[in-house]
Amino acid sequence: MNAIDPRRGRRALSVRHPPRSGASGRIARWLAPIFHRLLDRIDQGLEQGALEAGLPDGTRRLLGGRAEGPSCIVEIHHWRALVRLASGGSAGWYRAWAAGEWSSPDPVPLFALFMRNAVALGQVARARGPARWIGRLAHWTRRNSRSGSRYNIAYHYDLGNDFYRLWLDENMHYSSALFLDPDSPIESLERAQHRKVDAILDRLDLKDGDALLEIGCGWGGLAEQAMERQAVHYTGLTLSTEQADYARDRLGSGAQILLTDYRDAEGQYDGLASVEMVEAVGQRYWPDYLAAIHRLLRPGGRAAIQYILIDDAIFDGYARGADFIQTYIFPGGMLISESRFRALAEEQGLEWRDERRFGLHYAETLRRWRLRFDRVIEEGRLPASFDQHFVALWRYYLNYCEGGFRGGGIDVAQVTLVKPV
Repeated sequence: MNAIDPRRGRRALSVRHPPRSGASGRIARWLAPIFHRLLDRIDQGLEQGALEAGLPDGTRRLLGGRAEGPSCIVEIHHWRALVRLASGGSAGWYRAWAAGEWSSPDPVPLFALFMRNAVALGQVARARGPARWIGRLAHWTRRNSRSGSRYNIAYHYDLGNDFYRLWLDENMHYSSALFLDPDSPIESLERAQHRKVDAILDRLDLKDGDALLEIGCGWGGLAEQAMERQAVHYTGLTLSTEQADYARDRLGSGAQILLTDYRDAEGQYDGLASVEMVEAVGQRYWPDYLAAIHRLLRPGGRAAIQYILIDDAIFDGYARGADFIQTYIFPGGMLISESRFRALAEEQGLEWRDERRFGLHYAETLRRWRLRFDRVIEEGRLPASFDQHFVALWRYYLNYCEGGFRGGGIDVAQVTLVKPV
């Protein structure tokens, strides 16, 4: 690691505006050195990429800038934004943004920068003290027991089929697509989603007459594609009443859609698919999820899993708190520690085969969703029940996730789990 010049992060770039006057201005000037020390810590942790910050005291600072990486601009309008970041982590940073305490012309590279440097930053941008314990307690109350899972899934997915239909692809896939080239805008999102599903189904090697179970069937996109490829007997599980209604209407009598928890599923299947559902399981229930896969597969059967993982180097810090996503978007959610998850799968007797990661494809998927979402807003097509606070939250969410995948600390992968004969 290169030695850090402690003066680098204090370099003044220009004066943006004069400091405030009056009592509030004097208090801000007294406290400014404390906040600059926090910025020093952030500067020390930015080993790749750079952040140019405009500050409430009228100065600008360049943080990082030692090696290539994401580059961004942030305007901090009130020192309280740094207090929220230091105490509340990513959830606090969102609250500061919602309160107008900071802004950025493009927040995606900001989120990518923090994710790229997550190991070096350590606890600088994670919740601590009472905020961490309160967040963790709230997350624990949303754990994915049978009743908790129904609430958590409804919280996100039962926003309404009409809402998701506005900005997802025409086949209603709410998971990463698989592009020929994620850096090229030429290929449609629909085609890339079709390729993703084909990649899942190719792993299962199904034949006419085989039984296929999908844990987390969504709106039926994978089911429809599977039944077009082979004459399979399809069963889909979901806890979302909105998704179940949509999938039943879409698939008709050729498929069975059940409002059933994976722990209560019955039967034996030749193949099992589960696309980005395991993130809604929670670490405590990973053994139950994998035990269900083992129990439901016939000997020799295959499961194709698509999952979102977080770098093992930052998993423990992540798991000790509740981040922005867990607090505001997916209650009960938990990204996968691949090493831990794989070890549990192998303890169940499942063979781990042919893992493939494609995180930049998810970044591009999220960018396409964000553009579609923004177009819906601009054209006034969002139902009136979704207010401006909701719109702002979801726009932030899509930016946040895209930045995470571009930063590289989170990734998406497919793997095949095989139950030996």
